[in-house]
Formats: sequence, C-alpha cells, structure tokens
Amino acid sequence: MSDSQDTQAQAPRKREEHVSSDGQWRSFPQVPHLLQYVSNGNYYGRIKVAGKVIRESLHTTVWTIAKLRLTDFLKERQGNRTRVDPPRFREAAEVFKRDLESQTGIKPRSKEYRLLCLQKIQTSWPDLWDLRLDEIAAQACKEWSAGLNSKIACHYFNNTIGTLRMVLQTGIKMHKENGGAALENPAAELKRMRVKQKDLHLPEPSQFKGLVENLRKGSGPWGHRVGDLVEFLAYSGLRIHSEAMHVKWEDIDWQRKEIVVRGDPETGTKNSEIRRVPIISDMETLLARLKEDMSSEEGQLCAGPILKINRCDAALARACKETGIPRLAHHDLRHLFAARCIESGVDIPTVARWLGHKDGGALAMRTYGHLRNEHSQAMAQKVKF
Repeated sequence: MSDSQDTQAQAPRKREEHVSSDGQWRSFPQVPHLLQYVSNGNYYGRIKVAGKVIRESLHTTVWTIAKLRLTDFLKERQGNRTRVDPPRFREAAEVFKRDLESQTGIKPRSKEYRLLCLQKIQTSWPDLWDLRLDEIAAQACKEWSAGLNSKIACHYFNNTIGTLRMVLQTGIKMHKENGGAALENPAAELKRMRVKQKDLHLPEPSQFKGLVENLRKGSGPWGHRVGDLVEFLAYSGLRIHSEAMHVKWEDIDWQRKEIVVRGDPETGTKNSEIRRVPIISDMETLLARLKEDMSSEEGQLCAGPILKINRCDAALARACKETGIPRLAHHDLRHLFAARCIESGVDIPTVARWLGHKDGGALAMRTYGHLRNEHSQAMAQKVKF
C-alpha cells in the first residue's frame, strides 16, 4: 500500500450534518442533543425536560470540546428529569376520558361501556384515585383483580382490567412527555378470565307461540307492540339497539324478500357493514300485518321505523315467568333465530353471515355447534335400510 493510500485509509470519516430549514442551526445525527449555530460556529446542547425545550451554549467552537461538555450538560439535565413526580391515577383517568371522547372511530355505546368499566374500577378500588403511578404496585393490581373476578361477568371483568391498563398507560405517557423517568405498567401481567360458553335455554316453537300470546294480552295497551318487537327480533336475529330499532319500511325489499340492515345512521352496524337478512315466512306474515295496521291507523303509505318501542325487558321477564319458560333477554331472541335456522338445516356459515359475523362462522360454530350435532343425530334416526 502506498503512503497516499495509507493516509486515506486512516483519515477520519466526514461527520454527517443536517442544516435547519432556516439555515441557522446545524445538527449531527451521530451525536443527538448537539447543535451548532451556523453564523459563529458555537456549539449548543439541546434537551427536552418537563415538556420544555432547553438549549444552552457549550461555550466552544471546537468539536471535541463540545462533545465533552455535552456529556456534562446531559448528565445535569437528565438528573433533573428523574425528579419529576409521576401523575396521580385521577389525573391519568381525566386525560383518558378526554382522549376517549375525542376519538371518532369508536361508537358512542362503546365509549359508554368503557366509562362504565372505569366507574367499576373506582367503586371497587377507591384508594387508587389518589395514588401516584409509582405508588401503584403490580401485586396490589393482582389482589384487586382477584377480588373482582368473582363479582362480575367474565366479559365485564376482562374489559375492566383492560381499561385499567389503558389508564395507566395514559399516565405513563404523560409522565414521559413531562420529562419523567420510564415507568412499567403495574397492570401489565393481569390475567383475563376465560369466557365461558353460555348455556342456552331457548323455548320450543309451541312455547314461543304461547309467550307471544301472553305478551300481547298481558302487557297493557302496549301489549301488541311488545309482541311485535319480540317477534321481529326472533324472526330476524338483529341486534336490538344498533340494528333492529333503525330498520325502516324503506329497508324492506319485498321483491327479493330481504331486510336491508343499515344500523345506526351515525355509527352503522356493529361491524360497520350493510347486510341483507332473508324475510322468512313468519317475518313476512308479521310485516304484512304491521303494514296493514299502520295503513289503517294513519291512512298513509308505510314509512319510517317499523318498530314503535325500543325495549321490553320487564314485560318479557314477566311473560317468561307466567308461561314457565327460562327467562329471556333481548339478545336471547337473536340466539333463538340462529338456533331455529340451524335446526331447519341452514349451514352455519350462512347463519353467521345473516347474523353479521365476519369470521366465516367460527363464533357461530362455538355457540351453536352442539345444535347442529343434535340435529344431525335426530336426522340420522330417520335413515332406514
């Protein structure tokens, strides 16, 4: 190797530099926090502490001296950073609620449910609200969750501990942005409860007929509308609040015998997709009667929402008790629709599509798979050689 080649090999690599858009400052990617004022060559240290940017002169124009003084500058400023107190849980909770309210991609009912989970945290662990984040121990979180999991349903429990993690993570982010030291989330290791499969006790066809008759006769002046709601939910499988209550007469496709499910005008269906549900024979009979009643009462063409009431919890509970069948909730009528479809021979992927599931039938298989097996065995008994 020649002397010139040896000199080139040993020459220091040229420093990478970036100049600000206004041309006043030069930065060095390989040395964070170091700046140089272009006009006079002076070096500066720059760091963000407690949300404020601090820039101080290092009183030198020499590169090697600037790097040494930058080390002392960072040690002093970062030492101050560790003394920033973390926020209290209540402060993190308030920021969490503001952030939740401002998010446009979350449906209002989902926001309400998340706030309900936050309220459950407050009522079950009231002392938490006054603790700083660094005072909340992982063991305390585990003890709280152990006491809570036996008191509320598994879905509610899982969403509540998830909410706790979110609020704590919000506080950790706040602390970091204020120049505080890194913190671990004390709720990170909380275990979710296994969601148990609901044991469905659904009425037989004759029992359902008796239930509807009881509702129409025993629910006062609103009895016929209560019966209409229960039948509509059972014959369509629609979710009551986000779907059924928003179905209008204009959504009935008489020619194709389908209901166009659009959902809430502002948030859409649960899966944010418009779908079509077939009008089975019982639903066709119900709609024809409702259409006739509405035309005779109002003397005009049917328009607007089909259903006139949006819930019937008390009336449904009373009718179940009086007819001797297990208590039903609104959502159980959705299960009833799926069960009748499967028992009638409809394949599970098709039922799942009618229900608005986007998993190809995985959830429906877990929920209703035993019904398909029972139906299959009953059909097998009819096979004779």
